[in-house]
Amino acid sequence: MRAGDLRHPIVIQHQTTQQDPVTGEVVTAWVEFARVWAAVDPLSARDLIAAQASQSQASGRITIRYRPGVLPTMRVLHRGQIFIIIGQPLPDRNSGLEYLTLVVATGVNDG
Repeated sequence: MRAGDLRHPIVIQHQTTQQDPVTGEVVTAWVEFARVWAAVDPLSARDLIAAQASQSQASGRITIRYRPGVLPTMRVLHRGQIFIIIGQPLPDRNSGLEYLTLVVATGVNDG
């Protein structure tokens, strides 16, 4: 993958629980896991038709340089839009350590 393809800044977030210092209530919040450069590709018309046929909610692919710890329970922020990660991140075919492809869907994932 060429560096020029990774031209979109994204934020990967994970959900955590925190205790409110005033009330003592336990609340969940999304916090930043990583801020990285990515290739953001919406699915083609053919891919969308195939996704709808299989009852999938996939709406695009996000490719980032390999980063350990990225999980399907996380979400991605790109240009103010929230993307949920569908399934396990897919490693590259060669070494599995160059880049990860995240299959994503748009929508709010508040947990």
